[in-house]
Amino acid sequence: MKKSLTALLFPILMSGSCTVGPDFKVPLFNAGEKWKQKQPATPTSPTALPDTWWRLYKDDELNRLVDLAFKNNNDLAAAKARVDTARALAGVDRAKIFPELNLNAAANRARASEDAISEQMPPGIVINPYASRYRSTFDLSFDPDLWGRNKRQLESSTAQADAQQSLLDSQRLGLASEIARQYFLLRSLDDQEAILNETIKSRSDALSIQQSRADAGLADGLTSSRARTEVELARNDLTDVQRQRGSTENALAVLCGHSPSSFSIARDNKLPPIPSIHADSPAEVLNRRPDVRAAEQSLRSANAAIGVAQANFYPNFTINASAGFESLDANRFLDWQNRVLSIGAGVAAPVFNAGSNRANFDAAVSTRDEALANYRNSLIVALREVEDSLLDLKTLANSRQALEQALASAEVTKKLAQERFDKGLTNYLEVVDADRTVLQARLLLSQTDARQRITFAVLAKSLGGGWSGK
Repeated sequence: MKKSLTALLFPILMSGSCTVGPDFKVPLFNAGEKWKQKQPATPTSPTALPDTWWRLYKDDELNRLVDLAFKNNNDLAAAKARVDTARALAGVDRAKIFPELNLNAAANRARASEDAISEQMPPGIVINPYASRYRSTFDLSFDPDLWGRNKRQLESSTAQADAQQSLLDSQRLGLASEIARQYFLLRSLDDQEAILNETIKSRSDALSIQQSRADAGLADGLTSSRARTEVELARNDLTDVQRQRGSTENALAVLCGHSPSSFSIARDNKLPPIPSIHADSPAEVLNRRPDVRAAEQSLRSANAAIGVAQANFYPNFTINASAGFESLDANRFLDWQNRVLSIGAGVAAPVFNAGSNRANFDAAVSTRDEALANYRNSLIVALREVEDSLLDLKTLANSRQALEQALASAEVTKKLAQERFDKGLTNYLEVVDADRTVLQARLLLSQTDARQRITFAVLAKSLGGGWSGK
């Protein structure tokens, strides 16, 4: 018996001594030491990017919307559920490393045919046709995992769970960025609505003057007709802006997990100042980006799956043991002489499977290669996104400066055109053209102000948002 137990326990003692498949190593990548685009100069010292980077805008309404989205967004809730699912599946694979112990109990009572029994027994012997049987055992089964199949499977599923967690972090970061984008677009539309209302009032006043002049015979109907056309065009632009605002407000409602019919944001055409931050080195950004971490964990999972596939080439050992009691009499069920015990071991080795194991192994290697390519691509895409955001901030600052100068010049032109028209030195078309230029410059300037703040949100997302994943 001792020799048998030793032979059965030997695989257990050897368990974990060999784990097939390649060990994971993070691929080397040279991210460079600095960014191609210089960071924009700011009047204040730039700060490190915090986790809650959107609070740098110091806008209470924006903070409220982001908090509301984190609480109620349905896509985010689905991502959280995927993390829980992945963690639970990793727990299933973790359980395979340990022995499995089950309690099995059974009791039955049966009655046999008296004719059948008496026919088999000598004459004069009476057998009770009723029979009872009671059995209860603890059954133990264990896979010693000599080749590390279960360990590699656990490594793979754990990495998948970590990848889902990183994707959740990335989705939270993207949600905050999208909320900021829609919010600043909404504020820009509020500002454009105010500009158009002001323009409509100004053009309506001009129309009244020209209509009065026409009624008095001091001007022809062409001037008043052009003035009326400009009023209606401005009203059309206002309608379009109002439509865009409603659509943007509805988009924010969905992001915040609310029905659009019960969601509204008060109009406010004031935009917060643009925060000042410092972009860390490319290597630090790559280490912080949650989507890069997700790609790395997916690569780790695919790498571990190669070990799982390779272990299928080798024999699989199992150990089984059972101990308990069995009796025909319930009163003597726990008597020591009614104990039952069994112990055994089994082995299953692949002999012929028409190349299935080889095909699975080749597929695992190809999946790892695909994950590696995706990981490397995530690195260069992350760097490109930062470079694009820095470039956008720089060019938008230049654009805004040019628009400010253009607006100032357009307002001077409009004033001169109105003076020339009042003196009869030019026709009303020159006034109309100057007024249109002023309106266009004001609208473009409002849109650029929003784009600058949206671009900062994109930069924060590209830098990883300072996201700690906590």
